[in-house]
Amino acid sequence: MQQIKEYLEQIATISDSDWDFFTSKLHRKTIPKKAVFLQLDDVENHISFIESGVVRLFIPKDNPEKEITFGFSFENQFISAYDSFLTRKPSLYQLQALTDTTILSISYNDLQDVYRTTQIGNLIGRLTAERLFLIKSKREQNLLNLSAEERYLKLFKERPELLKVIPLKYISSYIGITAQALSRIRKRLS
Repeated sequence: MQQIKEYLEQIATISDSDWDFFTSKLHRKTIPKKAVFLQLDDVENHISFIESGVVRLFIPKDNPEKEITFGFSFENQFISAYDSFLTRKPSLYQLQALTDTTILSISYNDLQDVYRTTQIGNLIGRLTAERLFLIKSKREQNLLNLSAEERYLKLFKERPELLKVIPLKYISSYIGITAQALSRIRKRLS
């Protein structure tokens, strides 16, 4: 619980009573490597904080080689099919643990209780939503403004640990190119 407290205290000061109420709603889960923990067409009912591990957001396809990876979340970040969480409608994508992953989750209903009951709840909710939006916006801008090679270099510079834990087929999908094109880029750069 210390990790999430340190993360949230970067945003705002939390009273002991608000913290106790909030943490009473959190549930720790361990997800094994490669497990999909939100299926396509399920309604997302949780927002989770990653204590350890890496999670992939992807659109499944009949042919696994054609899956579209469009996001990753890491330790000390929140993860959710946030659009499904907000709208209470089925998710159009899946969440998968790429490594053994430990998360702290809060349900939709419990989060509404936190919003209603605590002084800090709405602020934390708004600021967390803003951070999720900025991550999404940054990715979209990179896809529109940078070449595939520039996207790869930027990803490698910002998150060098990615190459150690994420298969290249997911990285190539994430930056919007084929695995073969990524292989050519990597050869050219080495």
